[in-house]
Amino acid sequence: MDNKSRSCVIAHLSDLHTGSQYFVSNLLDRALVEVNEVNPDVVVVTGDLTSMGYRQEFREAREYLDRLSCSDVMVVPGNHDSRNVGYAHFERLFATRETVLHKNGVTIVGVDSTEPDLDYGRIGRHRYPWIKEAFMERPDDFKVFMLHHHLLPIPGTGRERNIVNDAGDVLEVLVDCGVHLVLSGHKHVPYAWRLQDMWVVNAGTVATLRLRGDTKPCYNIVGISGDHVKISRCYPFHGSEVIVEFDAG
Repeated sequence: MDNKSRSCVIAHLSDLHTGSQYFVSNLLDRALVEVNEVNPDVVVVTGDLTSMGYRQEFREAREYLDRLSCSDVMVVPGNHDSRNVGYAHFERLFATRETVLHKNGVTIVGVDSTEPDLDYGRIGRHRYPWIKEAFMERPDDFKVFMLHHHLLPIPGTGRERNIVNDAGDVLEVLVDCGVHLVLSGHKHVPYAWRLQDMWVVNAGTVATLRLRGDTKPCYNIVGISGDHVKISRCYPFHGSEVIVEFDAG
């Protein structure tokens, strides 16, 4: 596909935490309505669908996400989903923990960054060749990488111990592949970093009141038109604001 004709809208949700005492169903109900109104080409969900990784929590999360009208919904697990052997339920309800999608001139690669019953993340050296191969299958695409954990520390999250253990090596792989955008979640604090020609955009929690400081429940909408990219942070019931705008070189 010619870069000029590239057109893709991605909705990015994270950290639903169904089953948590802080989960607010009205927030997720509203976010799903708003996302369906946007009519995105792809919805990505970067983990922590559940609170403790229990079967009933996964079923509840699955029922919510089934209300999305989008045909391409990509989901990776978070550290809460890998508690109590939750990854087994994840695989039954959401298929593979690694995922690739090529659509409208965009390649999205999603990877499970979790370790069972641990809060920190790891991608693992054995996955690097697979990531490279997935991205280089269509080298001229706009490239998006999705995972749960942070690849870069996020301000306002306290002492950061939960970034990906091999983050430096992973970042090198992504830069070498020409990745344009990284989408993640985890600490419920939305933020955006620019690293060379790559943007690393973190989503907050979309449906809980586990909020640090003055942060609010939110999700992201990524609009890609040709080489131009605009990312908006959306607040259920409360509108949106543009947080990042750039041209992909």
